Amino acid sequence: MARMLAFIIMLIPALMAGAGIKFMRDTLFGKLVAPIPWLWLQFILGIIFLVVGLGFFAGFLLHRDRKNGKIPPKVKG
Repeated sequence: MARMLAFIIMLIPALMAGAGIKFMRDTLFGKLVAPIPWLWLQFILGIIFLVVGLGFFAGFLLHRDRKNGKIPPKVKG
């Protein structure tokens, strides 16, 4: 059960990053997604979703590797 919960927790930021890429792609092709009124706002939301999603995933991996001792002392901070 714990593995399933961890998978769901990691799936949410991955879907969020994917939505961010989709928003930015749609903006470049000039297609406006329904609840967002302006293209520039859609692009900004896409960047935010992408950065937050990837940042959460990268932070999780860094935390896990630090816990398992796989990070060299130079990077530990």
